[in-house]
Amino acid sequence: MPQTSFTIATRGPGFTEITAEVARWVGGSGVAEGLLTLFLRHTSCSLLIQENADPSVRDDLETFFRRLIPPADAPASRWITHRSEGPDDMPAHLRAALLPVCQSIPVADGRMALGTWQGIYLFEHRSAPHRRQIVAHLA
Repeated sequence: MPQTSFTIATRGPGFTEITAEVARWVGGSGVAEGLLTLFLRHTSCSLLIQENADPSVRDDLETFFRRLIPPADAPASRWITHRSEGPDDMPAHLRAALLPVCQSIPVADGRMALGTWQGIYLFEHRSAPHRRQIVAHLA
């Protein structure tokens, strides 16, 4: 059973597409049919399958989550007590609690069975760049 990990460098908040990198690994794994599991090893970012054709979809998602869960220093967020790592930390944990950190993707004919407009994204919720780890398992 092939297993690997990917280290993804983010540029701060937003989406980083990892579809091509994961597809290369799946294609070279020798597994024709199976199930790919991707697990994100962090609590302040998320792993999403989203549209990869129109970037405005990702822009709207970012705006929605910023409006839904503003930074801890915003007046509406006075209730937040965890502030030791900055005003973006607890909101990042809240967003990650609402969104997945794990995805399962069928593999058929040695390729991920994603839809035409689907891509795999790491959704960074922190303000600063980070290096994130995703464990991939294919069985």
